[in-house]
Amino acid sequence: MDILLRRSSTTERRIRDWLKLDRIVVYSLVAVIVHASILGLWAWSSNGFTLSNGYRPGTDFSVFWVASHVMQHGAPAHVYDYVAFGKLEQLLLGGYQHGGFLPWLYPPMFLLLVTPLALLPFWPAFFAFVSASVAIFVAGVLRVSGLSAAIGSAELARIVVAACPCVFVCATFGQNSLLTAALVAFAVAWIEPRPILAGICIGLLAAKPQMAMLFPLVLIAARAWRVMAVAAVTAVLFTALSLLVCGPQSLHLFLASADLARDITLEHGQRFWLASPTPFAAFRLANMDLPVAYIAQGGVALVAAACACDVWRRTREIGARAAVLAVATLIANPYVWHYELAWLGIALAWMVAMGLKRGWARGEQTVLAIAWILPLYEFFNRVAEWPQIGPIVLLLVLLMILQRVRADAGSVQ
Repeated sequence: MDILLRRSSTTERRIRDWLKLDRIVVYSLVAVIVHASILGLWAWSSNGFTLSNGYRPGTDFSVFWVASHVMQHGAPAHVYDYVAFGKLEQLLLGGYQHGGFLPWLYPPMFLLLVTPLALLPFWPAFFAFVSASVAIFVAGVLRVSGLSAAIGSAELARIVVAACPCVFVCATFGQNSLLTAALVAFAVAWIEPRPILAGICIGLLAAKPQMAMLFPLVLIAARAWRVMAVAAVTAVLFTALSLLVCGPQSLHLFLASADLARDITLEHGQRFWLASPTPFAAFRLANMDLPVAYIAQGGVALVAAACACDVWRRTREIGARAAVLAVATLIANPYVWHYELAWLGIALAWMVAMGLKRGWARGEQTVLAIAWILPLYEFFNRVAEWPQIGPIVLLLVLLMILQRVRADAGSVQ
């Protein structure tokens, strides 16, 4: 009987631990092939991305590139003039422009960061931006996740991170989420050894302020007062510099455009809900009334924030802190597109590293596999119109991180 029980336990362990190093590498290489196939089929179906009414790679980056032209040759506040900006897009992008007008919806702080992009023609600028974003993102993720040590090879770890679908989706659009995720990773890594650099990284997130919403709470939970002070000063100076360069009216115009985007996209944009892995999007797709959806989103956001603060109080392990902050931010923020799931890559890398080093808990591998595919699911969902599973997946990942940290804390005690 003892022999049978041992055999049963061994068999169960083998079944449970199906996500092993060799398979992770194979899955990553398969992902690269899938991503290349998607781009190839996309190019074939759109006649080499020439159809005027179709989507193309780099659509979001084209907004950054045109805004850079405005910064270099015009009045910065003109980026918020939708008529003028639309005409400039048509003039500069011509046949490449997406079938509809793409507005500038970012604060004036981000205008400062995109200013150099138009020094290069569109395609070289796009490839340079994406390449730099991926390289910085991979470096940041490996810095906090411990994946290189778990895999035993820095080169393989870079491939695993770079091949993640969350990287592909963000890079395809030429979005900035890889850079914001890298800022989070480096900020968390430097909180104790280099608090000034950590605060500067956090302060730079003023360029996309909705993605920094939980940082003050976790810094309070960690009693990182020096980092918080540096972050606040950096954000204030960054904002003041942007207003000096772009003019004070740029901030007013940004707030007006943000109100318009909230009304059209966040609150009433079904195509946005299909591509947004947030509780708010799922609630609205379920025909929940707008005020009730906001209240429900607020309740879920409080839970996510409480989980993040709990982890930051329990542990100083940078991987756990970065992972829970990234996932909790995606859950708490109602305005999240599929490309912002680049932040999820931080949590996935840390969870994989923990699984390889310490073994897997029941259900972890399945949830991680689904979370790994989630960016592609959201990417195609505007066409497929599948159920919005994003918030469920993110909440499960958040729960797994919390259980990992509490289990580690219990074992130490």
